[in-house]
Amino acid sequence: MVEIDGHSLTLEQVEAVALGAPAALAPAARRAVECSRAVVSSILETGRPVYGVSTGVGELRTVTIPADQVERLQRNILRSHAAGVGIPLPDAAVRAMMLLRANALAGGCSGVRPAVIETLLRMLATGVHPVIPEQGSLGASGDLAPLAHLALVLIGEGEAMVGGTRLPGREAMRRAGIEPLVPEAKEGMALINGTQFMSALGTLFVLDAERLAGLADIAGGLSLEALRGTDDAFAERLQSARPHPGQIESARHLRALLQGSSRIVRRDYQRVQDAYSLRCMPQVHGAVRQALAHLRAVLAIEVNSATDNPLVFAEDGAVVSGGNFHGEPLALALDYATAAVAELASISERRIERLVNPYLSGLPAFLTPDGGVRSGYMLAQYTAAALVSENKVLSHPASVDSIPTSANQEDHVSMGAHAARKALQVLRNSQQVLAIELVAACQAVDFGTGDLGVGTSAAHRTVRARVPRLEDDRVLSRDFAAALELVRGGAVLQAAADAVRAAPARTP
Repeated sequence: MVEIDGHSLTLEQVEAVALGAPAALAPAARRAVECSRAVVSSILETGRPVYGVSTGVGELRTVTIPADQVERLQRNILRSHAAGVGIPLPDAAVRAMMLLRANALAGGCSGVRPAVIETLLRMLATGVHPVIPEQGSLGASGDLAPLAHLALVLIGEGEAMVGGTRLPGREAMRRAGIEPLVPEAKEGMALINGTQFMSALGTLFVLDAERLAGLADIAGGLSLEALRGTDDAFAERLQSARPHPGQIESARHLRALLQGSSRIVRRDYQRVQDAYSLRCMPQVHGAVRQALAHLRAVLAIEVNSATDNPLVFAEDGAVVSGGNFHGEPLALALDYATAAVAELASISERRIERLVNPYLSGLPAFLTPDGGVRSGYMLAQYTAAALVSENKVLSHPASVDSIPTSANQEDHVSMGAHAARKALQVLRNSQQVLAIELVAACQAVDFGTGDLGVGTSAAHRTVRARVPRLEDDRVLSRDFAAALELVRGGAVLQAAADAVRAAPARTP
């Protein structure tokens, strides 16, 4: 059970709920929510103009809304803003969005009733997942369209997935035994103003990307062993001479993975030094780790922030209009992290080329016996190259773009939703490239003799349990799909980590 209070949610908890864990509202947070709601109630009693409570929204902000039309305004806000298009988000992303929206409201700055938050949490608990099209957000006045599709189901409209079946929102809520909300003042606005689409996708992205950075060390270590390289470049004192934290950590991980390997040349290395894709793994993989650390820090703040508009401050009854919904902090950090993850695939593809190229590897061409009749893993590098080139297009920053909306009232937008969506595509491509490297590296080490490192040996066994050695040509896409499952499921990373943890401590 994940308890939310608007201030202490972790990225790992977001992932846990995205994968099925339930969540609950902390008692102290409930009291804060009730206090902020009391401020909104007083506004309605006095009739003073407050954006989105007693006025219209966007360019219609100067239009006063009569008290008997407040519910209609909130309902219409949800309906009119549900303008998303494209394929629906997967359930995990939807669940992350629902949790993050609930957590933002739990902070006590949004002026909603506790019932709004509790309805979201009941939907999570019973598996009512709104159908949310992935396109339509500019990442500026919040993720308006995606959040509107989410919020429609709370009021018994829109559509939702329940147990794999797509249903009208009211029917989905009925099956779950949840009474739809009647939206009151400010609640429609509070539900759609925020950065929860890009925050949810960004959170799922960064956690998987951090795991991929660790996996890149494993794949690269296997490639180094297959190519009979040296680990001199990973020496601790060399890293300390340029002490970037990510670089130091990647080199430490590589040393641990390769501990006990007899495939590594450690003295009188005739080639003197290896190619950059092998020698510079700590520098490249480590720089990626640091880019991801920056995104993690941004997200850790964002998932515990009040991002709707206006914000309600119960301590003095103030209601302040501002721009906390603007996605620029996320857009910039996501663009940076996307380019970083693309580099994991880029350097991996260069190692794949070295493995399959007999002029660089000293191994049989395309890692197959009897080349000519057999093509072996020739196309492994083709596929990796295609994905790497696609990543180059997708890594163009979304945040450098802007286009005015709402009669030029919203005249600068972040495009953070675009940044989040393409980050996930780059991640998927990069996971596949690293999976291909694992397959090729395992094939390459099978041509040699000697012990692998404690971590790389465990990785090799894990891959071989799903992808047998290539003796004769077969459909390679099946090999790559099986390896991708191991990458995304974390089996290779876990096997290597367990083996390293169980290994005797290294002697100086």
